[in-house]
Amino acid sequence: MSESTSTATTSAASSAEDNARKVQQYKDNLISRAETLITKEFPERIVRLNALLDTPQFSERSFTDVYQELNIPVPEPILVEGEEGSERKRPRLNSSTPSPAAAVDGNGTKVHALPTGRVECNKPIGELVCIVKPIIRALVEDSNLLKMWISFMIPKIEDGNNFGVSIQEDTLAEIQSVETEAAAFFDQISRYFVSRAKVVSKVAKYPHIDDYRRAVAELDEKEFLSLWLVLSEIRNRYCSLHDIVIKNMEKLKKPRSSNADSLY
Repeated sequence: MSESTSTATTSAASSAEDNARKVQQYKDNLISRAETLITKEFPERIVRLNALLDTPQFSERSFTDVYQELNIPVPEPILVEGEEGSERKRPRLNSSTPSPAAAVDGNGTKVHALPTGRVECNKPIGELVCIVKPIIRALVEDSNLLKMWISFMIPKIEDGNNFGVSIQEDTLAEIQSVETEAAAFFDQISRYFVSRAKVVSKVAKYPHIDDYRRAVAELDEKEFLSLWLVLSEIRNRYCSLHDIVIKNMEKLKKPRSSNADSLY
């Protein structure tokens, strides 16, 4: 073997050992972080969420507090030729000379440009979303950390003495369920904005139909209730995860008893 080949082999072995050491260090840090999360940080977050749910933003606010007036006025009705007391004719749609203030679709519906610029998002709901989203993200990250923590503690597959391993697997499944549910909360928030935008566009196109305006208010009320429910569910998930892990901490960390213990 040449000197260069020997040097390369030694360097590769050293690099592999260094990578293995770094991976083990990562595992040790993750295990330590997860245990601190469960024993110290979870109770703190539960208390903080309980306090947040008792604030006026969530506990004392009524549905009318999250209502926001739309920036879409109701235009004057279109008078057609032949109506009593009317000398105006139905305007014709002319794509070459569009009106700067309004257009008329094929059915005669007046679609106005917004006179004051735009329809803004619901501000009270937006404030609640800014509070809730970081909490959702924290639950997703915490669930992912606990999932890896338990995965690292699952022992190698052997015959017998697997009761503790089954506890690990059941706890892991519960944590994965919480992670999936928390990630779905993000989708729920984004779907609210998409749904509201669609209904607002209907209001802009059919400003005389009050049902569309009412639908926007109903969506806002529904989202307010959903955000309160999301916050409550996150608090409940922290409580359930803390409870199941603390009760089974010994089996989670040492799923298999030693042979010496079974002799007594």
